[in-house]
Amino acid sequence: MVLQVFLIGVSLAMDAFAVSICDGMCYRDLNKKKGGTIALLFGAFQMAMPLVGFFIAFALSQAIDTSIIDRFDHWVAFILLLFIGGKMIVDAVLEMRKPGEQLTPKKFNIAEVLVQGIATSIDALAVGVSFIAMYSEGITEVTIWGYTGIIGATTVLIVAAGVLIGSRVGKLFERKTGIAQILGGIVLLAIGLKILIEGLI
Repeated sequence: MVLQVFLIGVSLAMDAFAVSICDGMCYRDLNKKKGGTIALLFGAFQMAMPLVGFFIAFALSQAIDTSIIDRFDHWVAFILLLFIGGKMIVDAVLEMRKPGEQLTPKKFNIAEVLVQGIATSIDALAVGVSFIAMYSEGITEVTIWGYTGIIGATTVLIVAAGVLIGSRVGKLFERKTGIAQILGGIVLLAIGLKILIEGLI
């Protein structure tokens, strides 16, 4: 069962992994502390969302259905990533069009990372609700804290790797900050669209 939850954690972290690559690529002032902050925040949200889903379902005497969450989670993620990705592209294009001016390298933005963390973890609410069924049927002895801890830790490691990869890729665009920022924005839009399509199918 622990292996199954680990694999759930890996699958849940894939969107966060892609976004973290964008962060590593676009934030030109990243260091170990800021990269670690991104990983920890993404991991914290990925751990918190299943807990929220679990305790909401528990408080409602298990009357909640995962389909309720499934109706809106993809829309929230899509809108948040659309906003962040769109803003990155617009800002880069506007600055690139200014004659004789060099684009200011994008700096680490904690508020932006928080929004990304919410957008990439909101689908984990439904996972928390599904954990209720395991406990009610007595098919697991591991606590909910243990399960969500595994999911959070898995995300931290995967996102840390994503930031590192993105940082290496970003160095290839060191003199072309605008292009890196536009590419990062396009990737965020693509992830948001992917989440939306998966939610609607």
